[in-house]
Formats: sequence, structure tokens, C-alpha cells
Amino acid sequence: MLIHSVAVGITQTNCYIVGCEETQEGVVIDPGGHPQRILKVIEESGLTIRYVLNTHCHFDHMGANAEIVAATNARLALHAAELPLLQARGGAAMFGVPVNESPMPDLELEPGQKLQVGTLRFQVFHTPGHSPGSLTFYLEEQGVAFDGDVLFAMGIGRTDLPGGSFDILAHSIREVLFAMPDETVIYPGHGPDTTVGREKRSNPWVSW
Repeated sequence: MLIHSVAVGITQTNCYIVGCEETQEGVVIDPGGHPQRILKVIEESGLTIRYVLNTHCHFDHMGANAEIVAATNARLALHAAELPLLQARGGAAMFGVPVNESPMPDLELEPGQKLQVGTLRFQVFHTPGHSPGSLTFYLEEQGVAFDGDVLFAMGIGRTDLPGGSFDILAHSIREVLFAMPDETVIYPGHGPDTTVGREKRSNPWVSW
């Protein structure tokens, strides 16, 4: 498996380009800005992008959807509960940030769904709390998960934006992410990667 991380946009969102070494097929997760920077990594990787995946649709995670979809002809996929946020350009106006309109999704993802990309199998988990349709993409065989703004290294996603809920976020972390093996590597929407076990032991926000 190939994983390239690119920090994009004003909030330095982690955009991930994830690919299958065998077939050279891949996905882009959360293209939040700087589309040319993302496209350069795609070109250098040699991957054919099959999907653009939004863990959720705040502007800093979908701000470059339009450019990446247009350049790669990939299918855009996200949870249906994120559609109002997607159509509102991720709430960018509230922060005074210009964001291009995103295309509508080609695929509305549901919990339990699996996306096959080459030899990689992305399992779709619904992990709301930061936003109503937040998703985590879990690759069980590779032991990695891409969770957007749910759980960070020594932190959790904010819950004070419209549609957020601390109790729901806590449930998503406890019942979904913490049910994964301790050695699972979490690739979050911001900051460094971590592991499930490390956050169970030392994250001050999730010591319940």
C-alpha cells in the first residue's frame, strides 16, 4: 500500500493519496485545498485515481473536490447526511474563505459498505459527532484507518459547529474506533498519525 500525505489549505488539512502498489489504482481522501499540489503528488505517484472520498464536508476537507474530480475523472463518494454541507461549500462563507462549488457525489456511502480499489478494501464506518455524516475508512488487512476529524493524536474533533455533538462523537470513538485492534494506525484529518492503543492509553479527551 502507498500512502502520501499532503497538508493543504489554511487549516493544513491532511489530504491522503492512497494506492495499491500492485494495480496502481488509488483514492484521494479529503482534498481540502491546493489542488495543484495534490495533482502533482498524484502525477508523481503514477496512480490512477478511482475515487475521491470525503470523510466529511467541512470546507477544509472538500475545498478542492471540483478540481480533483475534473482532473482525474474519479467518482466522488461521501455520506448522504453531508449533502447540505457539501452544497453550502462546506460552510466556507462563515469563515470568509473562497471555495469552489463541489460536484454532487456519484456515490452515497453507507455503513458497512466496502470499496475495492485494486487489492485494497476500504470499509466504510459511520463515525458522526464532528458532523452528522462523518465517515472513517478502515483497511483491516493493512491495519490503517482514515478518520477525518474524529480522533487525533492527543485530541478529538471539535463539536461546536452545526451538527456536532460531543456525546455522539464520544460514542463513535468508543464503539467504532476503539473496537479496532490497538496497533491500528489512525491517519487523522490534522496533525500526525497515531494508533488506537496509544489514544486509549494517553488521550486526555477520551479517558472515560
